[in-house]
Amino acid sequence: MESTNNEIAHEFRFFRVYKDGRVEKFEWTQNQKIPPSDDPITGVQSKDVVISTEPSISARIFLPKILDPTQKLPLLFYIHGGGFCFESAFSPLYHNHLISLASKANAIAVSIEYGLFPERPIPACYEDSWAGLQWVASHVNGNGTESWLNEYADFNRVFIGGDSGGGNVSHTLAVRVGSIGLPGIKVVGLILVHPFFGGMEDDQMWLYMCPTNGGLEDPRLKPPQEDLAKLGCERVLIIFAEKDHLRGVGECYYKELKKSGWVGTVEVVEHEGEDHVFHLMKPDCEKAVDLVNKFASFINQQE
Repeated sequence: MESTNNEIAHEFRFFRVYKDGRVEKFEWTQNQKIPPSDDPITGVQSKDVVISTEPSISARIFLPKILDPTQKLPLLFYIHGGGFCFESAFSPLYHNHLISLASKANAIAVSIEYGLFPERPIPACYEDSWAGLQWVASHVNGNGTESWLNEYADFNRVFIGGDSGGGNVSHTLAVRVGSIGLPGIKVVGLILVHPFFGGMEDDQMWLYMCPTNGGLEDPRLKPPQEDLAKLGCERVLIIFAEKDHLRGVGECYYKELKKSGWVGTVEVVEHEGEDHVFHLMKPDCEKAVDLVNKFASFINQQE
């Protein structure tokens, strides 16, 4: 029997599946997590909050240095990447990246910790992120459970953003906001960094992770024009890396968005010679600094 147990049924970019149903994530996908902290360089503070216990959903909140306590700050709802099956809002990569974004944009950031495959198959990532966004919205009257949001968040300047798979989830949230609304919240912008969408070899991996999928035309995988037309925001920023394997599907998204009838404005930035999520791996390089600056200027752009 043992020989059949070790027979591989599927091998994907991030994990393999054995014929007996076991899923083995590759060693390099294992997550390291660090606690929240106060950053001595930028003055950004962070803390963790529990959004739901069943299912388990939490978030790390980042508060920039407060210079004027009467000033309300824009809010960034951030969804990390990791192919829907690894990485974390609590990993060093994302913790440090969100400190940079919160500091440069002078914005509160809520970085969602959503359920990952295989423990929680897709659509957990979408549903958990939507629950997190609804939790943010529960603070609009200043009587929510989190004091930083009650005191400092400007709910007329909310942005949804993420990278890679997190960009995919960000799009889906913006469609949901445009379709059913989010009372008290104005989502101004959507920021997609090296986003994952359908039309490439990794589609089969996404379909495997989502047992209830609708096939290659599933709107979460390959957004149709009617969904793009519903985006519940005024502005979109798409950031590309020239050598990214997701560059092509991101370009298709951009072209389809332009044709969809959506009435907002879309801006594109590209970093030449760079690969997928290079800014997380080389946060101090010139183009990574430029990416954070572009992110921040998009958030602070005057209407």
